Amino acid sequence: MGTPPRRRGPSPGLGTLAAVGVRQISREQARRIAVRAQLLDLPRPGDLIEVVQQLSLVQIDPAAPIAPSAELVLWSRLGAAYRSADLQQALESRTLVELDGRIRPMEDVPAHLAGHEQWPPWDHAREWLRVNDPFRRDVLARLEEHGPLLSRDIPDTSVVPWPSSGWTNNRNVTQMLEFLVRKAEVAVSGRRGRQRLFDLAERVYPDQPTMPEEEAARVRDERRLAALGIARAKGAVMPGEPGHVGETGVPVTVEGVAGQWRVDPAALERDDADDFRGRAALLSPYDRLVYDRVRAQELFGFEYVLEVYKPASQRRWGYYALPILVGDRLVGKLDARAERKEGVLEVNAVHQDVAFDEETTSAVEAEIDALADWLGLARLR
Repeated sequence: MGTPPRRRGPSPGLGTLAAVGVRQISREQARRIAVRAQLLDLPRPGDLIEVVQQLSLVQIDPAAPIAPSAELVLWSRLGAAYRSADLQQALESRTLVELDGRIRPMEDVPAHLAGHEQWPPWDHAREWLRVNDPFRRDVLARLEEHGPLLSRDIPDTSVVPWPSSGWTNNRNVTQMLEFLVRKAEVAVSGRRGRQRLFDLAERVYPDQPTMPEEEAARVRDERRLAALGIARAKGAVMPGEPGHVGETGVPVTVEGVAGQWRVDPAALERDDADDFRGRAALLSPYDRLVYDRVRAQELFGFEYVLEVYKPASQRRWGYYALPILVGDRLVGKLDARAERKEGVLEVNAVHQDVAFDEETTSAVEAEIDALADWLGLARLR
């Protein structure tokens, strides 16, 4: 830890790009920019904090048929140098923090909590909070006295139950905690296994001034574009982190792709100046390089659907197939599963979207072996 970031912030020299016309870049350039921004080229980054600062977030997901998604994302960047204990230490030291189901740099928290006083935006939720204000005060008092606590350690003293047609119906403690996190009164302070620990926000977050909402939106867009390299200004609303970046960056068109994109100026300048050095990588289904499935199709020609919720007979690539990156191309999917009781990584199939040549086959096979070694499992072909 301590390796300086490979690049952060805007770069001079391209500020007048938009004024002289919209530049067109090739699809290959767009892919290189995206891969580099996600730290999936060579040389590998050497520091976990550097990785999370550049990616701006690492998504948490409970499914772990191979490894937890956040762990896969970090391993795919850092390789054998990554250790789970490093992530735990960064969270415990408050260098990183869990917010909205994502691990983020602590310095980004103010931009994501801007406008917290007005949360929630829905009238029915505001009314539920108003009626349940004694419940809210009970939760805060218990955390002040006993925190950090699991949700199950907090008694349900709700006046009115939370109504929902989904899984949150009558899950009153969980719903109250979620609202209080969004209102910056409570924060996730850590985990016990897969369960979140909650504490008062003032014990977790740094004492920083509130960021105005307009400034916060700009900062979020800038951070997102730096992490993605290239993105649409506007896009469809997706669950979780958006994939679009507003008017930040500079406009470009991509050869063979309709519409206009926004590109990070520093990434564009680097692509003009440097030779790209690609490598093979196995990606989490929640990896930011592939999370926006439309962008992956437009720039990489890569079709992907997470098939966890599909019946086995309808799966094309596997229960939890990992996208395969080689250089600046997404070339296939790995259908594998970690069978820890048997001590093996079971490889069911390597699906080739395009026929692998000898070099690609060798690189992908080496990465699968590296995954098995990192997991401490023997590879079962």
